[in-house]
Amino acid sequence: MDALDAQPPGTPEIDRGPAPTEFLAVRDLKVHFPTDDGLVKSVNGLSFSVEKGKTLGIVGESGSGKSVTSLAVMGLHRTGHVRSKPRISGEIWLDGQELVSATPEEVRRLRGQKMAMIFQDPLSAMHPYYTVGNQIVEAYRIHNQVTKQAARKHAVDLLGRVGIPQPDRRVDSYPHEFSGGMRQRAMIAMALVNNPELLIADEPTTALDVTVQAQILDLIRDLQKEFGSAVIMITHDLGVVAEVADDVLVMYAGRAAEHGSAETVFTEPQHPYTWGLLSSMPRLDRERADRLSPVKGSPPSLINVPSGCAFHPRCPYGALNGGASEEVVPEMREVGAGHLVACHLADDERARIWTEEIEPKL
Repeated sequence: MDALDAQPPGTPEIDRGPAPTEFLAVRDLKVHFPTDDGLVKSVNGLSFSVEKGKTLGIVGESGSGKSVTSLAVMGLHRTGHVRSKPRISGEIWLDGQELVSATPEEVRRLRGQKMAMIFQDPLSAMHPYYTVGNQIVEAYRIHNQVTKQAARKHAVDLLGRVGIPQPDRRVDSYPHEFSGGMRQRAMIAMALVNNPELLIADEPTTALDVTVQAQILDLIRDLQKEFGSAVIMITHDLGVVAEVADDVLVMYAGRAAEHGSAETVFTEPQHPYTWGLLSSMPRLDRERADRLSPVKGSPPSLINVPSGCAFHPRCPYGALNGGASEEVVPEMREVGAGHLVACHLADDERARIWTEEIEPKL
């Protein structure tokens, strides 16, 4: 039975164990999409957690499963034709409530109030036929019994707080009348209108110039301090993660490759894929002797994920572990305090490669 379907009468309750203490906890999440070509394993056994007041950065190449994960947390995979309906399993705990087994109505009540999302493209996420103010007002009145006048005043105040000039006038503007940076600010205002305790930002600075990027990141950081929200920042830009994240989750082919504090992942990375991401990132804090080195090859098809470690066809060190990379899926294991990695390389071998080959080139 699909994990989203209601249990039939008489079915015993599944013992999911105690609720986690973290505000958001994802356990062994799998999101698979049936297609005519095969089963797309977009997310395939992902676990992570986020505490209130903290920011988790999720990084990886396009197609690694970052956005699919965020949509699963928000409960936005529940629609679609039966044949294309995703198969979702695992657990998503939000403040002690399990969401995968919850009804669509229960998740809908939480969405926008307890959790909210800043989408990658605000122009397509916002309705073109309604003013920005009307869309913020609607999002506010769904969860609050207030008059239209009170909701409009709240929308104007919020637009001003996110840096929209002349908010009392721009509240009646349509999305296409805003610049890219202003649309993103309006999207943030809509996401924050009900003071959510979890905010997911999916590529919030994509297609914005660097000055506006910095303003948007500062805005999210300031609002997080004010509301004490848990924040998930999804991006492929390691520079963004280095600036805002407390913890980092590196994803590859729908699974976690590395997870730890931002400081540890950037200064003592343990996975060859993380090494590749860092080697391809320009740095301003030191002079580089070599040119940027991108990760060779392309991400795998999520229909035909390579056996064993999914990264092994692109890994320069896959032959150093006696063929385990091609046969055995590596499990996440702790290599330091709160630092997890899914790699078959021995600890001393990884330390040697990092110290002698990778770090000197960064």
